[in-house]
Amino acid sequence: MANHKSALKRDKQSKSRRLRNRVNKTQMKGAMNKVDEAIAAGSGQEARDALQQAVSTIQKTAARGTIHKKTASRKVSRLAKRVNRMQPLA
Repeated sequence: MANHKSALKRDKQSKSRRLRNRVNKTQMKGAMNKVDEAIAAGSGQEARDALQQAVSTIQKTAARGTIHKKTASRKVSRLAKRVNRMQPLA
């Protein structure tokens, strides 16, 4: 346990940031799971709508600093690739 005043403050900040980051990551993962469920159901329009929502959530998570922006880009790219793969080429 921290004894110095500054260390106590840092510990408190770390705990509050950890909780905030957990909320952000949980929301992001939930949005990604909705895309996966729509893909599994074979619903193209539902998958595209879920993808749009997931992209927004992922980018917000990156903007808040919870995840790196390149990690966010990678997640968006992989989700979009899966959604596009379920669409037959016209």
